[in-house]
Amino acid sequence: MRKILVIGIGAGDPDYLTLQAIKAMNRVDVFFVPDKGTEKAALKHLRTTICERFVERADVKMVGIEVPQRAATGCYQDNVDHWHAELADRYGHQFESCLADGEVGGLLVWGDPALYDSTLRIIERLRAKGLALDYEVIPGISSVQVLAAKHRIALNRIGEPVLLTTGRKLAEGFPADAGSVVVMLDGTQTFAQLTEQNLEIFWGAYLGTPDEILISGPLAAVKDKIATARSEARARHGWIMDIYLLRRSEPS
Repeated sequence: MRKILVIGIGAGDPDYLTLQAIKAMNRVDVFFVPDKGTEKAALKHLRTTICERFVERADVKMVGIEVPQRAATGCYQDNVDHWHAELADRYGHQFESCLADGEVGGLLVWGDPALYDSTLRIIERLRAKGLALDYEVIPGISSVQVLAAKHRIALNRIGEPVLLTTGRKLAEGFPADAGSVVVMLDGTQTFAQLTEQNLEIFWGAYLGTPDEILISGPLAAVKDKIATARSEARARHGWIMDIYLLRRSEPS
């Protein structure tokens, strides 16, 4: 049976790899590397750099997988389901073509595979379709953890919960019963549209890389600064990965 190791590689700094992740990478016969086109070529390059640094085997193979674009219009849930189906077909074809029975394949996942990543769902789709496939998951340091570390804050206040959500959900408003809200996958800068008063924001982009940007402060005071920095960075690099924490300011 083929085996896949789904390995969390952290948020951008190769030093974020755990010893467990490095040991897992050295068990891999074939790495399957997602290719998201020229805009995100830097992400593909960083995966390659990580392999060159930590993989000791000389006979390991690298196989690219072209990632299709997800439809931007229509029903979001339907678009994601169709996109996952396309990805599963492409991954399955490469697994069957390039990974022999008994060999180990590797998928390097940004951050942690369990947090807003589609890899595990794609693997389960393939297994449900009958592909004989076993897999292990190796956790990684997520951008959520790095954001808190870089801003030198705790994610939660004493006795309060932390909500992890997306920009799509935040557009419905800041949750009334939330303490701290970590927002991922916000391509439309939803924070700038919030009308709630007394919110603080802790924002970061390209965390763990030489291009890292950090901005924090009262939302009303820094949201334009963040929007400008984000726009300029995206134009410069062709892509952006950012995340932020929102919470109400504590009383004086």
